[in-house]
Amino acid sequence: MLKMRSHLLVITVVSVVASFVVQPASAQKKYDVGATDAEIKLGNIVPYSGPASAFGSVGKVQAGFFKMINEQGGINGRKINYISYDDAYSPAKAVEQARKLVENDEVLAMFAILGTASNSAIQKYLNAKKVPHLFVVSGATRWNDPKNFPWTIGYLPSYQAEARIYAKYILRERPNGRIAVLYQNDDLGKDYLKGLHDALGDKASMIVIEEPYEISQPTVESSIAKMKSLGADVFINFSTPRFAAQAIKKVAELNWKPLQFVSNISISNANVIRPAGIENAQGIISAAYVKDPTDPQWDSDPGMVAYHQFLAKYLPEVSRADSSAMTGYNIVLTMAEVLKRCGDNLTRENLMKQAASLKDFEQGSLLPGIKVNTGPTDHAPIEQLQLMRFQGAQWNLFGEVLSGEFHH
Repeated sequence: MLKMRSHLLVITVVSVVASFVVQPASAQKKYDVGATDAEIKLGNIVPYSGPASAFGSVGKVQAGFFKMINEQGGINGRKINYISYDDAYSPAKAVEQARKLVENDEVLAMFAILGTASNSAIQKYLNAKKVPHLFVVSGATRWNDPKNFPWTIGYLPSYQAEARIYAKYILRERPNGRIAVLYQNDDLGKDYLKGLHDALGDKASMIVIEEPYEISQPTVESSIAKMKSLGADVFINFSTPRFAAQAIKKVAELNWKPLQFVSNISISNANVIRPAGIENAQGIISAAYVKDPTDPQWDSDPGMVAYHQFLAKYLPEVSRADSSAMTGYNIVLTMAEVLKRCGDNLTRENLMKQAASLKDFEQGSLLPGIKVNTGPTDHAPIEQLQLMRFQGAQWNLFGEVLSGEFHH
């Protein structure tokens, strides 16, 4: 019995000594759950299936990017363990997956979760748990609320800002227009609608119809027929890819010729324009903040060359015409930069601090003049856009870089 106890004693002493031995090194290194000397665990949720599966490439690109980074030695010597789950664009499923990532997988942070409804469903949970909820793939304004949600930071230019930019253009170019709006009946669609109303102001009576659709609907064709019958000559398509493509196609089938706008989330040549028919997309206006990988003007641009080389090597099956892939790439570049700036202080608090102190950060995937900016009271990284028009087989930028900030 005595012998056994002395054996226990030896182990205890050795382990205490060992903890002193490693002390100097760990003094500079600070970790929270999900980070070690060897790896950083990041959690992600994207619709790989369901009505918004076109957005699944966001996750595929990020997984491929971290694979490349890991092959190059990781970030500050640590490999990135990127765990991505499918929520099929269902808020209830997103809640389930978020709990799994935080409580079972024990990730350091959640990053690039896609969808307004899914993020809304987990925002309170992540903030209560003090888990970084970074670079949300949604342009809802609720991500930029550091007072109430200090652990959440958005990413995409806000839907309200984007809608305000379209409204200003309409007031200038079609002051007597009759506007028809198609919108998704959730926070995404309502944010777009609010931006439009705010910027039209006392001219909001120009809107002759606001037609909502549910993501469970098979088609939005009857809504388009109704709009044409009301004599609208401006059509604003605030829809996700599947419905945006249906609408564009139906407008052409009805031989209706309105001035058309489509939201930035539905500009993909692969998932919207081609299914709708390139000939049916001529003249449509949208807005962008990233370079279009199919636009020949960027063929020798170093940022785009890097993107094409990355896709060719790691994701040959992803089309360069898939704008969601570009969105994923753009966000993962910012995330990699933030992790790099954390150095060896990989606490959740320091991760938030670094993510909220990006000043005029430029990256090769953004349009010239568009910069990433965050601060303690500014959790909206990108607030600029440039208008573009679909002509021939591609989007052509026009005008200058615009800010969609709202001045009361």
